[in-house]
Amino acid sequence: MGINVADATLEPAKGEEPHVSDEVVKAKGVGPIRGFFRELARSTSGLIGFIIVVLLVAMTIFAPLLRGNLKPTTDYWAPFSAAHPLGTSGQGIDTLAMVVNGGKTVLLVGFGAAALTVLIAVVIGSLAAYFRGWFDALMLQVADLFMTIPQIVLLAVMGSLFRFDSPFWLAVIVGALSWPVLMRSIRAQVLTLKEREFVEAARLLDLGTLRIVFVEIVPNMASFILINFIIAVTNAIYAMVGLYLLGLAPLAGVNWGIMVQDGWTNGAMFNPDALPYILAPVAMIVLLQLGLILLTRSLEEILNPRLRDR
Repeated sequence: MGINVADATLEPAKGEEPHVSDEVVKAKGVGPIRGFFRELARSTSGLIGFIIVVLLVAMTIFAPLLRGNLKPTTDYWAPFSAAHPLGTSGQGIDTLAMVVNGGKTVLLVGFGAAALTVLIAVVIGSLAAYFRGWFDALMLQVADLFMTIPQIVLLAVMGSLFRFDSPFWLAVIVGALSWPVLMRSIRAQVLTLKEREFVEAARLLDLGTLRIVFVEIVPNMASFILINFIIAVTNAIYAMVGLYLLGLAPLAGVNWGIMVQDGWTNGAMFNPDALPYILAPVAMIVLLQLGLILLTRSLEEILNPRLRDR
């Protein structure tokens, strides 16, 4: 379920420097950040995706300050009105307030799980490729074991055994189960980079294994890691919403996944006045995923010189 991180491969072409984003900042008088945004602005889809993501993050941070009232009323499943632009829920809570307050958990779980996924994949994949031998074989076996079982099944089993009482633990579980595919991609990248001249020079200088791997090799995969981080965010959000929809995560608090599950179980789709309650969070999830996917595609074009020159 979700997007395969192995599809976003940014292996440097033969003879190219590993830092594939250097051309973005070569323009005279343009700093790295301005150069990056200049390149991003040239891609209409990438700029749209970036704006969508920024606006949704800003909404999640600031909108609750303007519309944070989540107190129940006796106005159940109220239709559109000036007081309730998206109507109310079955508990009489303003739907718009739930939508703007419900993105926080989704973003925390999405970005938190993606960060953990990338961290595990980078550490294990890099060390496995560098050391090879029994450690590499063991990590590949563990990754293959995780990959043979569908992630949603693993999450369902974990959800039945443990209570995900907070977004933090939900992010930990999703992130801890999502690293194998990216780990294999990172391993393949390191197997190529470890044969480069700068790594041989670092070995001759006896800089130490950890410095060679995480200071000399890993930074050369920064663009690849960034793109796969964004892909991991989208996959984590899919997994989180799936858990809520199946009722495998505690239905406490307010977030878009809980709203979808609550609307589904209470038949909101059969009540015209209640449709905004289930359609609004679905629209937010789709919009966030669309923004992340558009941004990912543009980042791949910007950071990969072979794609940029086509």
